[in-house]
Amino acid sequence: MHGVDVRQLRYFLAVVDHGSVHRAAEHLFVAQPSVTQTIRRFEAELGTSLFLRQGRGLVLSPSGAALVAPAREVVRSLDVARETVAAVDGLRGGWLRIAAMPSQVVSPLTGLIAAYARAYPLVQVAVVAAARPDDVRDALRRGVAEVGVVAVPGAHAAHADLDHVPIETQSFVLVARADTSLPPGDGPLAVEELSGLRLVAGQPGTGMRRVADAIVAATDCRIAVEIEHREGLLPLVLGGVGVAVVADSWRPLADAVGLRVRRLAVENTLDVGLVWQRHRLSPAAAAFVSVSTGADDPGGTARNR
Repeated sequence: MHGVDVRQLRYFLAVVDHGSVHRAAEHLFVAQPSVTQTIRRFEAELGTSLFLRQGRGLVLSPSGAALVAPAREVVRSLDVARETVAAVDGLRGGWLRIAAMPSQVVSPLTGLIAAYARAYPLVQVAVVAAARPDDVRDALRRGVAEVGVVAVPGAHAAHADLDHVPIETQSFVLVARADTSLPPGDGPLAVEELSGLRLVAGQPGTGMRRVADAIVAATDCRIAVEIEHREGLLPLVLGGVGVAVVADSWRPLADAVGLRVRRLAVENTLDVGLVWQRHRLSPAAAAFVSVSTGADDPGGTARNR
């Protein structure tokens, strides 16, 4: 990377991440010709094409594909170095980007951000949506976020390039309108007790969907609506479309809108944890890990866990 302008790397990665020069320019808040000229100059200096045109879009050439990982590492190292110097006298600004799945945004992320904001009120936090655990990990690897909140059934699988620290374990509950016919009492519901229910379910590949599929397989219940936008789950239940299986983190919201919440007597749980790429975190990200885990030394937390 000797002699490479970091701006060239940023423009190159923007085109990679956004799929076109036009969208990259919008993301970078620059004119499209500026991105085009910078990429062409970069290719001339390297003596190779980084992109190949495919239809109306661009795809990476073999040389471009080989450049992505080292380019991300260079840009990230420079950003962390700059932020580390700026934070010598304490975190008095900067950005923290967190990737999280929808249920974990409800909890525990809301509480974690609230605690972080009290400790570091001048850091601006952005939360990036990720539908599945792999989407969280992908956001970290692409540099879209620096810390991720991920929930998986059972123990977290080890990833060579990611560090992980557990936060909590979540169980599953059934949320329903007050007029829904459910077995009497307030105790946990066994799957075999459920009958004739219409389910509002998330997309395949999520913990909530696995429990919903297990209910359908063992009873005469059926899925009435499959929805990717999980913010629509409770409104659909309120509208009388059906009941929903959600993580226990949704309980306060369901209670607040007057829905019944019954715990499900299933073995399935979600292990929730923080993940980040296995290298030095920026001061803002290290401080978030520290606040979230109760560690005393943010830098040590990020580097040594």
